[in-house]
Order: sequence, then structure tokens, then C-alpha cells
Amino acid sequence: METKAGTVGLDHPDTRQAFGKLKTVVATYGVLSAVVLITVAVLAITEHTATSFMWGRSAGVLASAAVTYWLTVVAARGVRGAYLRVRVITIIMPVVIVGVDLIPGACPPWFAMMQATCAIAVAAAAFVVNGSRLRAAFPKR
Repeated sequence: METKAGTVGLDHPDTRQAFGKLKTVVATYGVLSAVVLITVAVLAITEHTATSFMWGRSAGVLASAAVTYWLTVVAARGVRGAYLRVRVITIIMPVVIVGVDLIPGACPPWFAMMQATCAIAVAAAAFVVNGSRLRAAFPKR
């Protein structure tokens, strides 16, 4: 069973504010990811180029945003495992998003730029989740 953080740390107004900010930034990541997927859908509907890579990539990034938001909500309830997973996801995803987009010919430049905005949002979440207030709410055992 997952261990929970101490209730004192989670009930602190600064901790609640940090989780509120984290939820907002992760939700922004989700909205930006949805915009990318919708753009690909519109291109496909209007008979423009929408490759299977673009479909899969934009759907995968949106799915990661949904999972990250869900884990953020669970972490806000005090589940240390969820908090640790959010920390890992928010550090790894920007690197993965940008790294794949830098592969020559993998995607059009406009798509890479849209994905980069998603990477910026999830990178911002990494700064919040790794901040001192949330780290203090989930001390090492």
C-alpha cells in the first residue's frame, strides 16, 4: 500500500498553493496537447498531410498529460508514490518530446514547435513539483 505524507505538510497553505499551481500547469500541458491533436485532426479532415507519426505522437503526449494530471490529484491527497511519479514524468517528458522532434525528417517544423510548447509547459511543472514546499511535504523516509 502507498504511504501517505504527513497531514501537517499537506494542510499547510503554501503546500495547497503549490499543488494548485502544479494542477494549473499540468492542465495547461493537457490543453496544449489537445490543441496539437485537434490540429492534426483538422489537417486530416481537410485532406492535408497528417502522418501516423503525428497522430500517434500527439495522442501519446495528450495521454501523458492526462496521466500526469491524475497523478497530481492523487499526490495532492498525500500519496508519496504518485508525487514521485509526477516528479519523474515532468523531468523526462520535456526531454523525450524535444529529443524525438529533433530527429531529422520525423515531423514538420510547425508540429515540432507545437510539441515544444507542450514540453515547455511540462518543464514548468517540473520546477513546481520539485520545489522546496512540495519536497518538504513528502520527506525521504
